[in-house]
Amino acid sequence: QVQLVESGGGLVQPGGSLRVSCVASGSIFRANAMGWYRQAPGKQRELVATITSDGSTNYADSVKGRFTISSDNAKNTVYLQMNSLKPDDTAVYYCSVNIRPSTWSRPRDYWGQGTQVTVSS
Repeated sequence: QVQLVESGGGLVQPGGSLRVSCVASGSIFRANAMGWYRQAPGKQRELVATITSDGSTNYADSVKGRFTISSDNAKNTVYLQMNSLKPDDTAVYYCSVNIRPSTWSRPRDYWGQGTQVTVSS
């Protein structure tokens, strides 16, 4: 089985910074693209940022220049550094990793349980 565990969420004041992490563990033959998504109350889940296994990144327009996604492939870990946070960034942040569990299985997306990020004074 594959598990994704996020950490690092919390309460931060507007303009502050926070880093969230996500570690994938279990049966992992290969981890491919990794990403962060978020869901605010009453809204649909939206893409925040993704990173491929070769380091190519993609960001939502709303976070460009403020958020940075990175990964440690050896540790199957993905990070999201969030700077200049705004109240609109308040949401539950979920990581998603495309994983091939074994040589005989197809890759699929796995999701973490989410971590709350609240930006408020």
